[in-house]
Amino acid sequence: MTTIYVGNLSFNATEQDVRSLFERHGKVDSVKLIMDRETGKPRGFGFVDMEQNEGPSDERPSATSQ
Repeated sequence: MTTIYVGNLSFNATEQDVRSLFERHGKVDSVKLIMDRETGKPRGFGFVDMEQNEGPSDERPSATSQ
């Protein structure tokens, strides 16, 4: 499994939004958006756990590529 840090997210982004974006590039095991513990509001970053591909790859998912 590979864990990917995802930063600069909109504060309105949901776990499902991020999952949908990354599922274009492979199987997503989990998505965790980090929330501020005092306010309960999103902090604008999170982590995506994805199934690791066989072999090295320099390709990274891009929110702007379609």
